Amino acid sequence: MCITELIQELIKIRKRMKVLIQSVNFNMDKDLKVFIEDKLEGLEKFYDRILGADVFLKVQQTSDKENKTTEIRLKVPGDDIIVKKNSKTFEEGVLQGVDALKRSVKKLKEKQRSH
Repeated sequence: MCITELIQELIKIRKRMKVLIQSVNFNMDKDLKVFIEDKLEGLEKFYDRILGADVFLKVQQTSDKENKTTEIRLKVPGDDIIVKKNSKTFEEGVLQGVDALKRSVKKLKEKQRSH
């Protein structure tokens, strides 16, 4: 590996988004954590100034089938973007949340371009 390739790898590692995940009323498994991190890191393709993300996963004690709440707070310069989704599974909630965040960061990027 040459020095330029090594430097590029170090930059990629350093630029990784910091993702904090908290689970309430259940123990999260490793697969879910990896899934969430992968989906959130995909947002960096649409907006490269993302500082980090906080994810809160909660199981509501109800008889409703959609008792899993996923709340994602995306940290961007100036303001945070927050989405909250209720779903049957946390994976579904994360996918819905990431789709909503994708639209929001695209709007934010367009807004900044126009100024």
